Amino acid sequence: MNLYWSMEEFVYSLPLKIRIPVLHVLRVLGEIEIFLLSHPRKCMAAFGFVLLGGGGGAFALANLGPDAALLPVQIISTPVETLKLTDQASALDLHDLKLFRSEVTRTSDTPESLLRRLAIVDPEAVSFIRKNAMAKDGLGRAGRNISAQANERQQLLSLTTRWLRSENDTVFQRLTIRRGAQGFTASHETAPLVANLQYSGAVVDTSLFAAADEARIPDSVTSQLSDMFSAQIDFHRSLRKGSRFSVVYEALEADGEPLRTGRVLSAEMVNGAKSYQAMWFQEPGQKGEYVSLDGKSLKNTFLAAPVRFSRMSSGFGMRLHPLFGTARPHMGVDYAAPTGTPALSVADGVVEFAGAQSGYGNVVIVKHSASQSTFYAHLSHINVAKGKTVKQGEVVGGVGSTGWATGPHLHFEFRINGQHVDPLTLAKQNTGPSTVASRPSFNKTASLARTQLAFAGQLRESNVQ
Repeated sequence: MNLYWSMEEFVYSLPLKIRIPVLHVLRVLGEIEIFLLSHPRKCMAAFGFVLLGGGGGAFALANLGPDAALLPVQIISTPVETLKLTDQASALDLHDLKLFRSEVTRTSDTPESLLRRLAIVDPEAVSFIRKNAMAKDGLGRAGRNISAQANERQQLLSLTTRWLRSENDTVFQRLTIRRGAQGFTASHETAPLVANLQYSGAVVDTSLFAAADEARIPDSVTSQLSDMFSAQIDFHRSLRKGSRFSVVYEALEADGEPLRTGRVLSAEMVNGAKSYQAMWFQEPGQKGEYVSLDGKSLKNTFLAAPVRFSRMSSGFGMRLHPLFGTARPHMGVDYAAPTGTPALSVADGVVEFAGAQSGYGNVVIVKHSASQSTFYAHLSHINVAKGKTVKQGEVVGGVGSTGWATGPHLHFEFRINGQHVDPLTLAKQNTGPSTVASRPSFNKTASLARTQLAFAGQLRESNVQ
């Protein structure tokens, strides 16, 4: 039975307007079916020809449904009532428009210029800031972030600023000025800083400091990185181009606004084929320290160099003296750096001398043991006094050019039993690191550090790409 007669009963049950086009389509399909059954070889040849030569053509299928023009159409309408424009305008008039803006205070600021940069024109607010001592104190320092709220008439509604009294504060100061029914009021509060984790990293092209600066990593974090790995990496000589690092550190925030950085919690430095990892570990009631992720202390007896981020301009041994032009022994190492760059004690010790010594200019000598001492010369200023106990990494003075010096640099000497020794051999004086891997909470802290560093590394790679 062909397709036409198998559907006869169904087709004749359709309405007359639909039945006629459907019957016509079925009749055509029936004729095609008969032709295909009668001439199979011709059909296969024609089909092959279409595939070979008609690949660029398009095929269309006839719509077997009823003609849309023949279908019944029903129109449904629903009235929509709109609010009167006057009512809408009145509602808008009752709505208070508040505008939020932010700025940073400048040294040259006056109350008028500060509010003008905030797009606020409010003589009453200017007068209040001029007369109120609390407001003048809070807004009178440069570099403070200001957030302000104003109305559509450019009048001040509220103004807030936050700051620290010192770099090591764990609390912040908040000044708030508000407009009320009786005029402006000012309030001052103290609140604790909140620590949030920051993940970052970079690839070194020229120096650690330049790479960190390009990645917008704060200088204080970079300095901590240098300290952490100073016993493993000589950042003056052995840091290679293409070295990469990841770091996880604390950002101390006030109401969500970062005010300063805290401690580096974990870091990884990959220099050439060697990888170095470190984390901060501290148990309750004990002194914290940086350790490797396998539990070894990173603190060695001596730092590799007394100056961060500088270059060695002159080594140990015979050289042509820059002032006298004659060959003379150079009994130390010179580090070229800008005037005022911190000069650090390379180890714990006691200040044996602090003052001037003829051609050496301002000098500090630190005694580390009965036989070992270090010598810091040409200092622009001295931060310590004779007899003071200093810790490793403590600033003893600033790089300068006092005495016989052609430019700002630090002349650094290392002496054993009064005899000059090449300072670049300091690393050989380091004792083996202690271990903390046996402490109960170490494994948990180390596992967290690995997870954090992996995430920081992924962020670094995505930023590089």
